[in-house]
Amino acid sequence: MNTVARACIVTSVAASVLTACAVGPDYKRPAVVEPPSFRSQVGPAEAISLADVPWWEAFHDPVLQQLIQEALASNYNVQVAVARVQEARAQVGVARSRFFPQIGYTGRAQYDRNGIAAQLGLSPGSPQASDLYFGALYATWELDIWGRIRRLDESAVAQLVGTEDARRGVLLTLVGDVAQNYFELLALDTQLDIARASVKAFQGTYDLFMDRYEWGVVSQLQTSRAQGALGAAQATIPEIESEIAVKENQISTLLGRSPGPIKRGVPMFAQFIVPAVPVGLPSALLTRRPDLRQAEQQMVHANALIGAVKADFFPKLSLTGLLGTASPELSALTSGTATVYNIAAGLTGPLFQGGRILSNYRAHIAIWEQARAQYQQTVLTAFQEVSSALSTLGKLAEAETGQDRSVKGLEAAVGYATDRYLYGLSSYYEVLEAQQQLFPAQNTLAGIRRNRLLAYVQLYKALGGGWNLTDTQWSGPEKSPEKSPEKSAETTKRDG
Repeated sequence: MNTVARACIVTSVAASVLTACAVGPDYKRPAVVEPPSFRSQVGPAEAISLADVPWWEAFHDPVLQQLIQEALASNYNVQVAVARVQEARAQVGVARSRFFPQIGYTGRAQYDRNGIAAQLGLSPGSPQASDLYFGALYATWELDIWGRIRRLDESAVAQLVGTEDARRGVLLTLVGDVAQNYFELLALDTQLDIARASVKAFQGTYDLFMDRYEWGVVSQLQTSRAQGALGAAQATIPEIESEIAVKENQISTLLGRSPGPIKRGVPMFAQFIVPAVPVGLPSALLTRRPDLRQAEQQMVHANALIGAVKADFFPKLSLTGLLGTASPELSALTSGTATVYNIAAGLTGPLFQGGRILSNYRAHIAIWEQARAQYQQTVLTAFQEVSSALSTLGKLAEAETGQDRSVKGLEAAVGYATDRYLYGLSSYYEVLEAQQQLFPAQNTLAGIRRNRLLAYVQLYKALGGGWNLTDTQWSGPEKSPEKSPEKSAETTKRDG
């Protein structure tokens, strides 16, 4: 075994021994205060959760499902998130490359006087002009004695996992945004129907008063009052139509298409809302919500960088080597006498840096403290969002029941008031008053139903809905490998 091979084996064994430790703290998830159950949670906390349900089972409207699929395929924010994951994956490759020797090559042909040829002993004697042909392979290798490179790799991996979680967060947010805007669009459609119904009712009242006015049965005051109510109702229609166009444009942007009309499916009051929503255990939220997982990876990243900068306090050991040939004659490059090689070990370390290394170390500790506080705040916010959505969903169900009773009573009152007026048993004020109470009550009922649907969307997002879906499954039920053709046919039949 020659000297070069023996030296390589020795240095490899030494490197394996020296890289057995890594300075800096190992990551541990900080303690967070987890409530035993979410506020407003009905019944005991159970492991089952709405978050386990894929989005196409959480939202039953086939048209909404199609819109979500289109958004997941074409939305530009999703494409940006995918590109960020690819960037982070490439950065992991950059960090991991430091584990290996950096090998390169060089070659040179030159004419000089008393240059490198004389220095290498290839042109002995007095200074003279000479040719030189030189080619070599060179290598440098930093031995990871203190784990600096491993900590940098750990940091890069955490960044990659964090961007993966961020991408899944973008997917979940996009699903929620499409559903929310879609339900708001359905609510505007309902308000437009109410406005048109109110215009029709006020138009009938106005026509009735005009007929009676022409026969001298009523006064001009009654007719003018009916005309004013009719005009106010007519003014709401263009305003609602404008809001519908704006909402359709917002949805089109989420879909990655130019502004245009949006197809509707199930009407708002026919939309399915689960009466009792399971939310699961609060502790499971830490592993299901993508923003919480991303915040934790930021802590892992910051923690690893502490070890990387702490290694700067200690010396760095590196190996360098060169193997090549050099000759004043091109034809002699392949001969053994032209071989040039060297192997060297270098040790470098800091003595005085003006406090730079210490300040950098303290700065990264502060960055870790920030990441930990942000994580704890994100966890607290997550618990708050789930509890608030649960409370809103439950209370609005009660409010809708009461408001529905109010609307039905006012609808009956309008009929009674109209009959009494026609038979001369009441004044026109009763008719107008009943109508002016009915249509705002209908709008209030529509607003409560809209808010219930939005609270359901918010709860699905707050729980980290679809956390167990693979990347392929996120695209929708048709692309899910686990969904059999029989089940797909049954689902289509049921939804149709």
